[in-house]
Amino acid sequence: MAKAEKTCFICTKCGAVHDKWYGRCKECGEWTTLEEQAVIKPAKKSSSPVPTAGVGAMRLSDAPDKGESEQRLRTNIPEFDRALGGGIVKGSVILLSGEPGIGKSTLLLQICDSLEDQKILYVSGEESFMQIKMRASRLGVVSDSLFVYCENDLEKIEAQIDAVSPDLVIVDSIQTVSSDRFSSSPGSITQVRECSGYLIGLSKRGGFATVLVGHVNKDGAIAGPKLLEHMVDVVLYFEGERGDSYRVIRAAKNRYGSTNEIGLFEMCDRGLAEVPDPSKRLLEDSPKNIPGSCPVCLMEGTRPIVAEVQALVSKTPFPSPKRLSSGVDYNRMAMILAVLEKRLGMRFFDMDVYLNVIGGLKLDETAADLGIACALISCVRDVPLSGKLIAVGEIGLSGECRSVGSAEARISESARLGFDTAIVSHRTKLKTAPDGMKIVRVKSVFELAEFLNGLKKV
Repeated sequence: MAKAEKTCFICTKCGAVHDKWYGRCKECGEWTTLEEQAVIKPAKKSSSPVPTAGVGAMRLSDAPDKGESEQRLRTNIPEFDRALGGGIVKGSVILLSGEPGIGKSTLLLQICDSLEDQKILYVSGEESFMQIKMRASRLGVVSDSLFVYCENDLEKIEAQIDAVSPDLVIVDSIQTVSSDRFSSSPGSITQVRECSGYLIGLSKRGGFATVLVGHVNKDGAIAGPKLLEHMVDVVLYFEGERGDSYRVIRAAKNRYGSTNEIGLFEMCDRGLAEVPDPSKRLLEDSPKNIPGSCPVCLMEGTRPIVAEVQALVSKTPFPSPKRLSSGVDYNRMAMILAVLEKRLGMRFFDMDVYLNVIGGLKLDETAADLGIACALISCVRDVPLSGKLIAVGEIGLSGECRSVGSAEARISESARLGFDTAIVSHRTKLKTAPDGMKIVRVKSVFELAEFLNGLKKV
């Protein structure tokens, strides 16, 4: 083990290094984030990633021209491949993170089973061989090309990589890997940074893909230095609620594809099952003739997904009404409530307001504004919306309705699911409306309220 020469203080938030302790980090301004670390002598063997070790500068035109299909490993799990942009790129490093028990190890074993023609080394620093075997038996994973190695020592892991020569290496998890060349404990900033850098270098030089499983902290962010997310090629977040069976894979960073694509799964007894038609699945149990419910269509990358927004407005006996939202940004909800109250004269100041998006999805785009407004107006006036009606559009502070992008894709997806009426902005450009689809164009929330007033009350 290398001896430490002195100590320094590293910020756990931004990774800045200080020669002495400060109450506040000089780089990011956060308080009490400095952690004491030992400064070690430089190791003989470099721990930094060296993608082209032993190769000098090359002309870009001299590189072999291979098609994208030759550079990717197809997992035969379309939802996972979609989130990656078409599959795992050879030589890439993927960081997969998520809450404990969300299904990360389950998904990785299913990926190993789907890559039957590829040699895979599964390194586990948290579970024993028998624990992995039990999970594999439950999932029905039987693969002769899967090698399991339970170890957390970096040098021993490198030796196994050299011995197996895999096409894919999975490390579960990177926080458990450590090296004797660093005196800090496993999971510390130094160990995570240096071990990750060394594995990335091995992956680039060897041409095999690597998946690093990362822990998350109590705030939901990836544990360890922020530098880790910059070092890898792809960052995937595995999201989902514990009480909900749906799981979403979302790419926060992708050097080889779009960061807007998602993959949707459902947790079953036999592992994670794909949801190839999420819109249809999310609308299966939609209530009929109940006020306060309105479908909306959001875009996740190139895929339109129809989700249901539910609103509940009830009079409160308390001086301070509640405002709760699940799947909708709280500030966006407050803005829409203010617009409806100011422009339409609706009373919300003495009402509890609850908003929920079915299926655990998050409405991050403004195209859901019209749908949220429809659900709120429907609930306040006790007027149910037609089960065949959908709303797509943005609402401004003056009450105007604005158009949103990918309108044709949204309307086409709605028509495919059986919707016959779409409320959109008057500026929405559509080349042709789908057969049987009635397009209702509104300029402002005033015209929206007039249209909803024409609906029959329960």
